[in-house]
Amino acid sequence: MKILLPDTTDLDPDLPEGWEAVTIDARAEIPTEHHDAQVLVVWGASRRHLASAVENLHDLRLVQSLAAGVDGILEAGFADDVQIATGAGLHSLTVSEHTLGLLLSILRRLPEARDAQERHEWSDELGGMQPLNPEGRMTSLVGARVLIWGFGQIGQTLAPVLAALGAEVRGAARSAGERAGFEVLADDDVLKALPEVDILIDILPGGEATRGMIDAEVLAALPDHAVLINVGRGTTVDQQALREALEGGTLGAAALDVTDPEPLPAEDPLWDAPRLLITPHAAGGRPVGADERIRENLLALEGDGAIVQLADR
Repeated sequence: MKILLPDTTDLDPDLPEGWEAVTIDARAEIPTEHHDAQVLVVWGASRRHLASAVENLHDLRLVQSLAAGVDGILEAGFADDVQIATGAGLHSLTVSEHTLGLLLSILRRLPEARDAQERHEWSDELGGMQPLNPEGRMTSLVGARVLIWGFGQIGQTLAPVLAALGAEVRGAARSAGERAGFEVLADDDVLKALPEVDILIDILPGGEATRGMIDAEVLAALPDHAVLINVGRGTTVDQQALREALEGGTLGAAALDVTDPEPLPAEDPLWDAPRLLITPHAAGGRPVGADERIRENLLALEGDGAIVQLADR
């Protein structure tokens, strides 16, 4: 049996007996000699690549994405009997790491420190004796009230790190309850909770249900000193409303690792919004544990357990 691996990342899974791995160009059509594959691993695939798989891989049983989101794979039109597994969990550590980096950069005013360094200026405003979270500005995670909206595996990985640094952390998801030891609000209850939130971290999934969810009403409900971080999907934030909130001083600061569209056009006014840090979708990009996930799901195909992170279709 054959599994097709993408050439966009280094993979070397320990295959079960009887499986053959072939690495192919993830941007090109699938070569004819590999149309007998039963499994396709997707990472950075082009639309042409996916369309070729749909059309030609008639023995296909599983599409294993290494990305958490599989919208493009679902839209490609694979047959109903082809199972699609997401890469959820493979990016929890790296996205959490990047989120923390963005947040601390803003709170500890690292962009301003860099500007001062370029001026060869030892800034008394940034260093020395400082109040902890002075009125009107967040400068520390100590005592900060954090809400992680989209409390899946990434949120549950990030939450204890923030809590260890002194933050009071809650999550928000479709249903209320407790996950990983943290209180979780229902999505419908988020708006009324926002006036008591200092830091809102957006890890919402993409799709029409979440398009523009962080809108003018949400931003207005936050305190003027609040910080917004988006490492989920660019479509979840109304970027015009965000820019207006930053320009109007009704939002303390923001950091975006994702935008809509991507890449963000050079002429987009969002680039020049005050107190905004933008990184170029850099939080993930490094699936950690991909080889192990591939092996586990190949074993599941052979009847040893269930497919991990099977996508809803």
